[in-house]
Amino acid sequence: MDSLNATGHAIFLELNEKIQGLEPSWREWAVGMLRPIAALAVVAVAMVLSYSQKLGLEKEMIYSIARAFIQLSAIGFVLEFIFNQANVAWIFLAYVIMVTVAGYTAGQRARNVPNGAYVAGLSIFLGTALTMALLVVLKVFPFTPRYIIPVAGMMVGNAMTVTGVTLKRMREDLRLQQGMIETALALGATPRQATVKQVRRALVVGLSPVLDNAKTVGLISLPGAMTGLIMGGASPTEAIQLQIVVMNMLLGASTFSGVLATYLSWPFFFTSTYQLQTKVLRDE
Repeated sequence: MDSLNATGHAIFLELNEKIQGLEPSWREWAVGMLRPIAALAVVAVAMVLSYSQKLGLEKEMIYSIARAFIQLSAIGFVLEFIFNQANVAWIFLAYVIMVTVAGYTAGQRARNVPNGAYVAGLSIFLGTALTMALLVVLKVFPFTPRYIIPVAGMMVGNAMTVTGVTLKRMREDLRLQQGMIETALALGATPRQATVKQVRRALVVGLSPVLDNAKTVGLISLPGAMTGLIMGGASPTEAIQLQIVVMNMLLGASTFSGVLATYLSWPFFFTSTYQLQTKVLRDE
């Protein structure tokens, strides 16, 4: 029995040594995941409420949380790899992937807009690239993966939402006011002159959430970037300074992308003879 215990103890020590010495990143990841796993208790409560109210969202909640867990875990290791690379090509690769996914997602929201995914993708790319270039030129952020990729992710995400909403609202307004637009065209107005009010209204609707968020930041909510810095040990004043930069860049990127989306999609609503594409404006 003593020899068996000794053997078991030796095996335990050997395994522990392997875990402690050979796989530090995996060990740190496993220990760090204890808090997210504990936070699943909140999801369990939400599922109970969904079941009690007969909402039928339990499976959707499980799927959403599982997908988020897998995606975030995977991207964590990917970013750790990219951050350790000196080649800036990794920055462009990550950026292109983000823009591609964002363009497709925004295009799905505005799926009835002709070439909506391509228009959204190009608008997001140009709008966020312009904003990022200004930030780098002004030396707000250094051109390194650790800064550029997270910042680009925030800009692309906001630009995606604004672009999708703007394109969808633009088509809806053109469809609802088709008669007014055709009358303006018959009187000699150009397509841009005949639809400028609808386009402006779509931009206002698309940008409203970003503007409202900028107005209430710090009063109603503490944004993720600021909260993460504070919880990571940074002083509140340092976190505030970074958050101000973040709000500025989000507003700029969203505006650039939204305006570009309207200009790029405008021609697809008209024929070569400056008439409305009625088949594009048919009811969904």
